[in-house]
Amino acid sequence: MINFILSVIFGIDHIKFDSMTYALHYKNGKIKKEGRGLSFYYFVHNSSIVAIPMGSNDLPFIFNESTNDYQTVNIQGQISYKIMNPKTLADVLDFTVNSSGQHKKNDIEKLNQRIINEAQTAISSFIHEIRLKDAIRSAKAVEQEIIEGLKSSQSVDMFGIEILGVSILAVQATPEMTRALETETREKLQQEADHAIYERRNFAVEQERKIKESELNTEIAIEEKQKQIEEKQMESEVQRAENERRLREMKLEADIAVENQRKQLIEQKTANDKKEAETQGYIIETTLKPYKDIDWKTLTALNNNLDPKFNISLAFRQLAENADKIGNLNISPELLESILNNQKK
Repeated sequence: MINFILSVIFGIDHIKFDSMTYALHYKNGKIKKEGRGLSFYYFVHNSSIVAIPMGSNDLPFIFNESTNDYQTVNIQGQISYKIMNPKTLADVLDFTVNSSGQHKKNDIEKLNQRIINEAQTAISSFIHEIRLKDAIRSAKAVEQEIIEGLKSSQSVDMFGIEILGVSILAVQATPEMTRALETETREKLQQEADHAIYERRNFAVEQERKIKESELNTEIAIEEKQKQIEEKQMESEVQRAENERRLREMKLEADIAVENQRKQLIEQKTANDKKEAETQGYIIETTLKPYKDIDWKTLTALNNNLDPKFNISLAFRQLAENADKIGNLNISPELLESILNNQKK
């Protein structure tokens, strides 16, 4: 009631702001008070109150852009920002409030629209350079493009705000193109599935071929080893036969050498026997040579060691040779016996 009387009669009013609102009290065009959460009286006729919200704001947006292949994409997201320099923003936009604290103009919407325009400008050139499929998968790249575009924008700096972050909720094609892409993807997936089946079958066939090839290679290796074994055995047999032949040759050479030595020995022995026989003959011949011309009777007489029986036989031979000269000769057995007995004695 008091505030109403002061306002009506004296033109003095009271206003109060919360802690998240930055208030500027202009009196005759000059700032008299400023700060957060102010509460003060002011003269209505020469005062102007500006109230700027200081909390963070989330600004949703939806962009429709065309890709490099002339397809439309729908980009949905949200920009978070905070007013950092309220006096700078108050110089650009009108945030004047009435006595009840309500803004006379809705310049906050103007601020939001300008931020959205800057974001769309930042993303537009990027989307125009890529194809539809790439655009659908480029949410993170779109976020980065918007953040960089807003931070480098002179208009954003002029507003005295800070971009806290950008979130891209969806990058979508039109429903018709989405269905077409789904069909294409479905067909591609089906082809990939068919190709996977083919690859599995082909892999199985390839593995079977490798197994058979490995088996054949194993058999070939076994045959090769068997061939090598046979060749080694043959070489061993040839070597054994060669060694046996060499042994036989060596044995024959040894036998020949032995026979040659034996032949030489026999020849030497024969020569020695011959020489010995010649020597013996020469000795006998030399020994008998003096007796060669002597009568045998004389030789017999010279041998005084003859047996008496032999002498008797010689006597009877002489008698026989001169039988024609002997007239009568009587030799009794008793005489012969007595002669022989005497000789024995």
